[in-house]
Amino acid sequence: MTSEAARKPDDAAFAEAWDAPQKGALDQAEIDRLTDEIIAALKTVYDPEIPVDIYELGLIYKVDLSDDRDVAVEMTLTAPGCPVAGEMPGWVEDAIRKVEGVRSVRAELVFDPPWDPSKMSDEAKLSLNMF
Repeated sequence: MTSEAARKPDDAAFAEAWDAPQKGALDQAEIDRLTDEIIAALKTVYDPEIPVDIYELGLIYKVDLSDDRDVAVEMTLTAPGCPVAGEMPGWVEDAIRKVEGVRSVRAELVFDPPWDPSKMSDEAKLSLNMF
């Protein structure tokens, strides 16, 4: 067998592996399920002064899900002086921890960009008669 002939199978295997979809620790169906359930969990947390959940209020800026099923949340408050500022990240963590398959959760308060009513969903605006 010549050296070129010996390389052919390797070249074909490399090309096939290169073109194949890459597999992560989580398949897309599991990512979709976790995403839906995390959003549902976030919708169970309410700002005590506003009768709308924090997801629809636009207080959740970012949710990252790692391949190890760790969840990191960046969230804000309607105002920096919100009386539940110290408690709300814990409420978010507790809600997401209930999602089956999540290993750990960390919620962090951020204030950049500042929250304003434009971040609310149409559903939240409708609930608050803001149309």
